[in-house]
Amino acid sequence: MTQPPLIEQIAERVERLLVRHEELRRTNELLTQQLHALTHERDSLKSRLMAARARVDSLIDRLPGAATVLSPEPAAPTAADQERASS
Repeated sequence: MTQPPLIEQIAERVERLLVRHEELRRTNELLTQQLHALTHERDSLKSRLMAARARVDSLIDRLPGAATVLSPEPAAPTAADQERASS
């Protein structure tokens, strides 16, 4: 069995590299498209979240006594709390 000449081996290897390069180029293009789609989806979800958060905040503001619900008065210290503080 004789080996093909060196130039044919190199040409075959170059052909395989060109095919692999094209496969990688297409894969990269698809991944770039997916990245753009996911980025758009993320931005859309963030926008929807911000809008929902604003609606919830608005509803909370409309609740009676909302200020006391959000920042309740501290409870009076219990006997156990006073005991721990003095130790």
